[in-house]
Amino acid sequence: MMKPVRAQDTYTISTHLVLPENTNTLGNLMGGQLLNWLDIASAIAAHRLCKRVVVTAAVNNVSFQHPIKLGDIVIIEAKVSRSFTSSMEVFMDIFVEHHTTGEKIKCNEAIYTFVAVDQLGSPINVPELIPETEEERRRYESALRRRQLRLILAGRMKPEEASELRALFQ
Repeated sequence: MMKPVRAQDTYTISTHLVLPENTNTLGNLMGGQLLNWLDIASAIAAHRLCKRVVVTAAVNNVSFQHPIKLGDIVIIEAKVSRSFTSSMEVFMDIFVEHHTTGEKIKCNEAIYTFVAVDQLGSPINVPELIPETEEERRRYESALRRRQLRLILAGRMKPEEASELRALFQ
């Protein structure tokens, strides 16, 4: 039996400087570059939960609320929000630290799903996640609804089987 892991023990921080080769013609960070940085940061958080190879199963949500400019410092804070049998949901908060003022503002959020795999690429079980803070508990609880919605949209779950989603509307 695997020992449960505290959500805080999966915490990962990743910091990047937006350089000219990362921007579009408007001087904004290209979305694909941000997705790459998010994939790496979230994979590290998922790995910290299970200590195994993890593969990206889904990019569940990425919100681009504010543009990130050339010269900005991007800070990605990633933490596993919930583990299931072999999969893990990783929630990320993205901040920008202005390069001259030092002001740090939250500009985006993202949620990725990873699956732990063995050396042959087959899914393997992952440890239980223990949420401790109020935010960790809130994200933990809502992760099951997000998972059910993702599985319905992928055709891997029937809507009538999604008990957590159904409870929202009853």
